[in-house]
Amino acid sequence: MNQNEQPGENQVMTVDPSEVWSGPLLPVDEGGLVRPRIGIAGIAIESSTFSPHVSGDEAFTVRRGDVLTNYYPFLTEGSELREAADWVPLMQARSIPGGAVAAETYAWMKQEILDGIRDNGPFDGFFLDIHGAMSVVGLTDAEADLAHAVRDALGPDVLVSAAMDLHGNVSRELLDEVDLITAYRMAPHEDEWNTKERAVFHLLSQLRSSVGDDPQARRPFLAWLQVPVLLPGEKTSTRIEPAASLYAEVSKIEALDGIIDAALWVGYAWADEARCQAAVVVTGYDRALIQSEASRLGRLYWDARDDFEFVADALSLDESIEAALAAPEARPFVISDSGDNPTAGGAGDVSWTLGQLLARPEFRDGSISVIHASIFDHAAVEQAVAAGLGAHVDLLVGGRVDPGPSGPVALSGTVFSITEGDADAGTQVVIKAGGVHAIITSRRKPFHHISDFTMLGLDPQHTDIVVVKIGYLEPELYDLAVGWKLALTPGGVDQDLLRLGHHNLAPGVFPFDTTGTPALHAIVVRRGD
Repeated sequence: MNQNEQPGENQVMTVDPSEVWSGPLLPVDEGGLVRPRIGIAGIAIESSTFSPHVSGDEAFTVRRGDVLTNYYPFLTEGSELREAADWVPLMQARSIPGGAVAAETYAWMKQEILDGIRDNGPFDGFFLDIHGAMSVVGLTDAEADLAHAVRDALGPDVLVSAAMDLHGNVSRELLDEVDLITAYRMAPHEDEWNTKERAVFHLLSQLRSSVGDDPQARRPFLAWLQVPVLLPGEKTSTRIEPAASLYAEVSKIEALDGIIDAALWVGYAWADEARCQAAVVVTGYDRALIQSEASRLGRLYWDARDDFEFVADALSLDESIEAALAAPEARPFVISDSGDNPTAGGAGDVSWTLGQLLARPEFRDGSISVIHASIFDHAAVEQAVAAGLGAHVDLLVGGRVDPGPSGPVALSGTVFSITEGDADAGTQVVIKAGGVHAIITSRRKPFHHISDFTMLGLDPQHTDIVVVKIGYLEPELYDLAVGWKLALTPGGVDQDLLRLGHHNLAPGVFPFDTTGTPALHAIVVRRGD
């Protein structure tokens, strides 16, 4: 559906991200810290343990020093939050989703953060910018491992505030190392910066408060509850019910007296780890209230577990294509190639869908235009570049990292365009085979923006069918789509979770186990008690 149309029965309009956070900072209490010293660090990636891709050094963009501080729009020079503290930016590494992180890559990033803490301390507070679904080869709870090491380096007195993706996981081991923790409230994540700002705002607010006679006064209580439900993100979009109403409850809970923050995580479905399940954390000073509200929100989530549906019609690829062909008035028609979505952790080179498109007789004569975005294959790109613009090429593409059900696919066509220098994709080529325009990139890249296509000489607005490796559509693609189907394609982030083969989840997690009913009573903790 086009976002400009009226929403259907289960659709809700996108919430303005500015509505999920409010300021400004209150004055510093007597005895509060006027200008606390706050460190910034973290590692953020979403990692599928079902993808054969391994995320090494090349996967991460690393920011340090002023580049890191200025990365956050709410910490621009002269802003209220920038002036409220002495910021000490250490290192934050960020990657698009992928496979598990190589052990040696994680080791040096973690060590750089720890060295930075020891070389630049002491600190009053610390902003831990993480995702929550990082898997590392050899570890089963990477964020808890990082948070524990950070806490050891900081010492017990430093307040730590963590900001996370709602597709992250919150284990007890992670919870015990932080003082404040929050998550996005929108999927797609239009409130990413808003959430990070909220985490910093709450950290500053606590540091500006008076300790009085209680050294624990700046540390709030956290009511924590894991909910044994694990669903793919494409079933938990906040654009539709029941997630829309559940996340509306989060803001209502936060607004209650005695509560600082509320957060709901849906967890990460494509890692096979015991921590992977939904979670609730309500933060505040009214112990009874945060416990009751966390328990209530957890029960609401559990009770809605059977009501979650895919954000679009979820069909086989053939059914999705047939639907597009049957609706010539719905142009462009977007099909989500969901099983190899690189923004969920897919390898990004499963070529099965491209092979299916090339085999369709409807697309051979060029009367119906199709874009497929994309496959990363450095060798195929080099061959096309060597052949040159307008040349005919016979390539084998994809299937080198994740063979999927097809392995490399034969692609014969004309080099339509060559585009150099993209920061994410490197060199990109478009191969035209009949009506199919296949995008091949040197490196993994998600295609979320119209400019991702137009820079290659493609016009998605006037293309009949756009097939893109994605799940739910990011805002620009959502606006673009007049028709939309979510194709249940193979890959490391297969939407059919039951066929992936999880073996290490906690007992009783729905939909893998449908026999039990959990107690769902939140526990209340405060670090240092």
